[in-house]
Amino acid sequence: MNRTELTDLINSGENSGVEFKRDDIRPEALAREMVGFLNLEGGQVLLGVEDDVTVSGLTRGPAEAEEWVMEAARTQLSPPTIPYWETIEWGDGKIVGVVSLPRDAPDKPHKVRRGSAWVTQIRVGTTTRDATREEEARLYQQSGHLQYDRKPVPGSSFSDLDVGRLVNYFRDVRGQECPLETDREGWERLLVNTDLMDENRGRPIPSAGGLLMFGVRPNKYLPQAGITAVAYPGSEKDYGAKERTVIRGPAVARLSERGDVVETGVIEQAIEFARRNIAVQSEIDDGGRRQDRFDYPLEAIREAIINAIAHRDCTIAVTDIELSIYSDRLEVISPGRLPNTVTVDKMRAGYRASRNELVKDVLRDYRYVEATGLGVPRKIVLGVREHNCTDPDLIEDDDRFIVRLWKEVQDS
Repeated sequence: MNRTELTDLINSGENSGVEFKRDDIRPEALAREMVGFLNLEGGQVLLGVEDDVTVSGLTRGPAEAEEWVMEAARTQLSPPTIPYWETIEWGDGKIVGVVSLPRDAPDKPHKVRRGSAWVTQIRVGTTTRDATREEEARLYQQSGHLQYDRKPVPGSSFSDLDVGRLVNYFRDVRGQECPLETDREGWERLLVNTDLMDENRGRPIPSAGGLLMFGVRPNKYLPQAGITAVAYPGSEKDYGAKERTVIRGPAVARLSERGDVVETGVIEQAIEFARRNIAVQSEIDDGGRRQDRFDYPLEAIREAIINAIAHRDCTIAVTDIELSIYSDRLEVISPGRLPNTVTVDKMRAGYRASRNELVKDVLRDYRYVEATGLGVPRKIVLGVREHNCTDPDLIEDDDRFIVRLWKEVQDS
């Protein structure tokens, strides 16, 4: 960092990625700010800058300040971390210390010492506060330490699973032997061995992934399961929607032995909602055949919906996936930030990572998703570009991820 970049940071004031501090604070106060940044998207603590943006400079020598910072990061943080340290000469003999924390810290959640306890804290705007239980669980999931879709769902039982769909999955999709529908003990054993159930104190309980994929009524136990779909007449949200529905039930379809859909799941119902609420033009090709051309490529819509189901953050309760169709665009909004290490640029390049491995594996068995990881770059980015020369927006916005398809090229 140079003097100009530092000046810009200071002039912009404190925000979710920048904190001003003196270097005479207690080590645990510095550690708290470092933990907040590590658990969000990284950031920088500027030592020797006051809250009113005046530069007072370090009160100790650069070498002593560095040792103080590193000691706080080693003893006051769990797991310990090594921040990037640099000093910038401000003028008039003043020096500013810059403590930089990385965006993709792999060991979330980081905790700060508070007496004999370790506490998870997060950065919210210009402040750092204790994380709620749900926020802490989300950090574990982002780091891969907690796979929510494999967790048992208290209160549920085998009777909450659609046995017909399970038979269809194991026998027809996976091509393996499975118990008779009436053999509950055999089914529970099979499902525990495939993580669709989890044995808790000797009692098999459906996992979150098992309920999401094959539950009779997943929303009975997982209020966040499903898709809220709305078609608006204009380019903004409107009470007077053309169609509004809440799609509930198991995510996957029930298939015939030939692979045809016998009974739809959430995925097919969402795609059908989009199909009937986007315009279609019919053309006759050179061979005299009628060709239907939708405003958006159905493959791109399908990929966006499946990705939302596969990667949504299930720790965000009572928040559905949203499918919104406007006069000028279509949006699929998935609750939750991108999983740890994933960025929008990586998604466009075909980076493979999943928040819900069990769910993704089941979707792959059904061939809803590919093993190549090229669904986003090939079906969404390239597919939309070839369809109507537009570029889709992939946006990480607070605690949600948005895939936005445009009907026409937008004015720059």
